[in-house]
Amino acid sequence: MTSVDLNADMGESYGPWVMGQDAALLEVITSANIACGFHASDPDVMAATMKLAAERGTGIGAHPGFPDLQGFGRRRMQLSHASLRNLTAYQLGAAQAMAGAAGGKVRHLKLHGALANMCAEDKAMALAAYEGALSVDPEIIIMVLAATQQQAAVEELGCRWAGEIFADRAYNDDATLVDRALSGAVIHDAELAAARMVKMVQAGAIITESGKHIPAAVDTICLHGDGKTALQIARAVRAALEEAGVALEVFPGRTGGV
Repeated sequence: MTSVDLNADMGESYGPWVMGQDAALLEVITSANIACGFHASDPDVMAATMKLAAERGTGIGAHPGFPDLQGFGRRRMQLSHASLRNLTAYQLGAAQAMAGAAGGKVRHLKLHGALANMCAEDKAMALAAYEGALSVDPEIIIMVLAATQQQAAVEELGCRWAGEIFADRAYNDDATLVDRALSGAVIHDAELAAARMVKMVQAGAIITESGKHIPAAVDTICLHGDGKTALQIARAVRAALEEAGVALEVFPGRTGGV
């Protein structure tokens, strides 16, 4: 692999409560997943983050989650598929409006937190969420957790998509993320994260905690902007990839299988 995208979840501050170092991260990453007001963010934060991303030429993505500000979208909720479609469509529409007002354009969508994890396990749920997004923009690129039911859903839909792996999260042997409640689930060591990403990009695979290699579409690498070492990890990952001869570029999106 000669190039890969580096993305971060951001725009997650709310009123006077600041989350992450968005401006600094935008100097390092190539794509930004911007919260849409349900799990985090507000109109002012969305506007400011969209403006910064547009000025940087960063790929802009909508980052919808469950309506759970208090739990930061990390608590599981049970919604009907019809509600999931509407939930996703509503948040994508908000992101499109704010990006357009800032002189940018939403090119991709990535689910957040518990919503993402549940869709990684349940293809029918993922289909409902993605159908909601595609009803708003049939050309949107869906960023999926690679080698999970999210990927199975986009392959069935035949839409544009990009496969994502995580720099700061540990993996189970079924390609899902280790539960945050477990020790070692979240990686804070920047050098460790960088070394893992070089290995996974070069292998074209997810490497799990047990050492298992799961062949995967490695189109983009994510780090969580709210992490306490997010900026250090972003810089370390970028530097390690470039040293290994891998360019950092916005993903083009793909259709069909891997």
